Amino acid sequence: MPITDILEKNAQLYGDDIALVEINPQIPETRRVTWKEYDLIEPEGTSYYRREISWSVFDEKANRFANLLLSRGVKKGDKVAILLMNCLEWLPVYFGILKTGALAVPLNFRYAADEIQYCLDLADVDILVFGPEFIGRVESIADEIGKHRLLYFVGDGCPSFAEDYLTHVADCSSKRPDITLTDEDEAAIYFSSGTTGFPKAILHKHRSLTHSCKVEQAHHGQTRDDVFLCIPPLYHTGAKMHWFGSLLSGSKAVLLKGASPEFILKAVSEEQCTIVWLLVPWAQDLLLAIDNGDLKLSDYKLDQWRLMHIGAQPVPQSLIKHWKDYFPNHQYDTNYGLSESIGPGCVHLGVENIHKVGAIGKAGYGWETKIIDEKGNPVKQGETGELAVKGPGVMVCYYHDKKATNEVLHGDWLYTGDMAMEDEDGFIFLVDRKKDVIISGGENLYPVQIEDFLRTNDAILDVAVIGLPDKRLGEIAAAIIQLKPGMITTEEDIELFCKALPRYKRPRRIIFADVPRNATGKIEKPKLREMYGATHLVAEQNRG
Repeated sequence: MPITDILEKNAQLYGDDIALVEINPQIPETRRVTWKEYDLIEPEGTSYYRREISWSVFDEKANRFANLLLSRGVKKGDKVAILLMNCLEWLPVYFGILKTGALAVPLNFRYAADEIQYCLDLADVDILVFGPEFIGRVESIADEIGKHRLLYFVGDGCPSFAEDYLTHVADCSSKRPDITLTDEDEAAIYFSSGTTGFPKAILHKHRSLTHSCKVEQAHHGQTRDDVFLCIPPLYHTGAKMHWFGSLLSGSKAVLLKGASPEFILKAVSEEQCTIVWLLVPWAQDLLLAIDNGDLKLSDYKLDQWRLMHIGAQPVPQSLIKHWKDYFPNHQYDTNYGLSESIGPGCVHLGVENIHKVGAIGKAGYGWETKIIDEKGNPVKQGETGELAVKGPGVMVCYYHDKKATNEVLHGDWLYTGDMAMEDEDGFIFLVDRKKDVIISGGENLYPVQIEDFLRTNDAILDVAVIGLPDKRLGEIAAAIIQLKPGMITTEEDIELFCKALPRYKRPRRIIFADVPRNATGKIEKPKLREMYGATHLVAEQNRG
């Protein structure tokens, strides 16, 4: 069934129950919402800006927007883009688009104006829905993108070049539009994270979205009593597909703006959250704040918190060991996936397998996996190859990019581009991105392995290992190291620490700097190679 049916079922069964809560600890609690449809809801004991909607209101808002779009000529197969920060309007807008039979096209909130225009053109977008944070960027391209597109603004103070979303939806029917949808209808276009190049448009059908709901609930057992804390951006498959477990179970979710340790613990405590999905940097920051005494767990009500899970990047074993020191009763899971496989869950560790921390796990609910060589043949257990996945959540294609599609789709199998190995118990370990492998003097170096080792150094907060050009060896490994606040360490200290590694794996260059990560927590290695590759090559030439 199409995913919109699940929302409508929740509205019928749990209409008065809270579906979504938006909180922003950065806004003073005395500020009131002035938007026409909302007023600030301040339950006793909260200390932050807060709004909430029930399942019935959620569905009604989706219906209103769907009927608005239909009144403006939107039809099956059209594309409607969403450029919003996480907010209470995000998901009703998304489902309103789906209810028309159009495709939802979420956009990365970090995109510059030219990237926004590029993605709108690539995905053949007909309408753009955007929020106040993007007025400047959209205005700079409004003359161009507005020639053949409608622009809807969500918020107060609608700019002159756009139409006011709230004014228009208020006049539309809240009844379900009479549009027939099936699992095989196209539903959404997501954009790749861009860590390996400019974003590609990823086309999914309704069956992908519905299957991701089943995967999430099968892995994490959401019930009506659970409360999910959603921090990552909803434009990305990771955050939304984890929320899909709440959708399927009809349980409450909290959209938190801001990822500081204090905000996270306050939200978990005051909203009584039971499930939290974190990125590695946020988990590290939270542990560091507790270590330093900046936060005291006794100040918060956390007994109900049952599950912490992490995805989007390899997870250091040391991090989870440290986490269990403070939260011994937490279940823990690692989730692996790509936007091409409709986000997390095609591989997962499983809460019962915490003894295998470091692995990404085994094939997820309804998924198959294999590890292959360059010819597509399965490798022997224990050998490194490329991870391939197969299941109902695999994308249709890269939209308007047949060449790129043919490179990764081979029959029903999606070649992920991630190098992996399977141990004797059948658990899969990520080795590295295929494009990130460093070939130095004929040896393959896998940066993740070196990064995992360096993270065991107590002075290191974050680290990225990249390949830099070298005249003699072809490439060398360079480690960009971000130290914990107040820590002082020298290159000589790091070189001495790395003597525990085989000689060929030791970084040949140490750089102390911040490690850039994108909004989903992935290290931006192309940016690092661009930053340091040219200067390193000049230095090499000068030495030559």
